[in-house]
Amino acid sequence: MEMTLRWYGTGYDSVTLEQIRQIPGVRGVITTLYDTLPGEIWTPERIAAMKDEVEASGLRVSGIESVNVHDAIKAGTAQRDEMIDHYIQTLENLGKADIHMVCYNFMPVFDWTRTELARKRPDGSTVLAYTQKAVDELNPEKMFASIGADTNGFILPGWEPERMDRIKELFELYRSVDEQQLFENLRIFLEAIMPVCDRYDINMAIHPDDPAWSVFGLPRIIINERNLQRMMKMVDNPHNGVTFCSGSYGTNLENDLPHMIRSLKGRIHFAHVRNLKFNTPDDFEESAHLSSDGSFDMYEIMKALFDIGFDGPIRPDHGRMIWGEKAMPGYGLYDRALGAAYLNGLWEAIVKSEGRVCD
Repeated sequence: MEMTLRWYGTGYDSVTLEQIRQIPGVRGVITTLYDTLPGEIWTPERIAAMKDEVEASGLRVSGIESVNVHDAIKAGTAQRDEMIDHYIQTLENLGKADIHMVCYNFMPVFDWTRTELARKRPDGSTVLAYTQKAVDELNPEKMFASIGADTNGFILPGWEPERMDRIKELFELYRSVDEQQLFENLRIFLEAIMPVCDRYDINMAIHPDDPAWSVFGLPRIIINERNLQRMMKMVDNPHNGVTFCSGSYGTNLENDLPHMIRSLKGRIHFAHVRNLKFNTPDDFEESAHLSSDGSFDMYEIMKALFDIGFDGPIRPDHGRMIWGEKAMPGYGLYDRALGAAYLNGLWEAIVKSEGRVCD
């Protein structure tokens, strides 16, 4: 596996490439063109400039997160074919730039949902958190307003101001889209892009819905093993794969994370590994990566990835805000660096216990 860190780009991220380069074992970044809108074609010039900046720091672009999917594709509107064509052109430009992994999601309206961005934990750190009771009592059009004061001045992925300004319009757009229709729209999208993925060996890694159940009545489909198997069978191509995010799948305690990993052998192209602490089944908060700090056995998650021969990029996911850091919630430097070191330590222990030699 290749340890990486997510990086939003100069001007958008409080963390620098120089800092990432100093985290032991981190070899690359998962990055994006953060100022591009869904449906906008990524030009070869912009991709090259981004790649040159990363490589000048001694790192590599290990993958893209995300090339966002336009709502016309997800909802299946008249503009769908045009937006798919734009997506294919972006993939071709990435492939020509020797970039071969793209993480994306197919979630309507909200890319992820949390009810708190800075819940204070007993140790004084703050974390992202979710409680179903708060969601049930909230008007979805007021969702961003309820958490906006805790963004630390950063634009949150999936919660961009121009998107939140259209929140009522977006809910109306998806009013007639149920789970079955969303699956069908995903099939159409994947069948259209697989030829360019085959041509340039681009692994598409769909990110799970977060949390892994319907929120505000919106359909959620990438939520469990059954639905993942359905997705892969309906477009049976090895480039049609998944981002295994332990934190997102783990929001649903019915998901057996190590078992899910083993059932997806050969189709996990990217991994996000993080921990959650459940206070009740309907209330969770994001913890340190350490197993004992949350509800997941991180050793067993990493062991399952090892057992299936996973050799793709992996990254620590959301971190706590610690040591007085002010950053995009979930994406500070310090706790994610600790997470990377911890996951690397687990991996080394697993590799050596199997009589292998670490890279």
